[in-house]
Amino acid sequence: MPKLSNSINIENRRAKFDFQFIENYTAGLVLRGTEIKSIREGKAGLSDSYCYFVNGELFVKNLHIAEYTEASFYQHAALRERKLLLSRQELNKLYKKVKDQGLTIIPTKLFVNEKGFAKLNVALAKGKKLFDKRDDIKKRDVERELNRKF
Repeated sequence: MPKLSNSINIENRRAKFDFQFIENYTAGLVLRGTEIKSIREGKAGLSDSYCYFVNGELFVKNLHIAEYTEASFYQHAALRERKLLLSRQELNKLYKKVKDQGLTIIPTKLFVNEKGFAKLNVALAKGKKLFDKRDDIKKRDVERELNRKF
């Protein structure tokens, strides 16, 4: 069986700036046929997406997957809620931390693995304050200046 192209790598760059990541997980996605075809074309976006729990199951909201242009009437909604597939232990651990500590779950990266399945990296994250963001900008500028000199 030939290997499928797994060069699809869509990142949520804004999340690194707005959140401090504590733990990372890789989750599968429950998708429809036209959704995976759009992802393989690279037509997806993670900005403004977040995860939440409903009845012990994890869902992602505002994950934009563009409509597949070649599909006829079996089209999907671009911003529909999609279920994430994690083990029960991981779900319980995430649920406790989100509930008790006030953390949030943010999608960070969408990719296609070597078997051709779409996977979503999610991170347990804590929101940064304004002064934390300023510190990050300052550190990044200092590193950039040091790299220019050498």
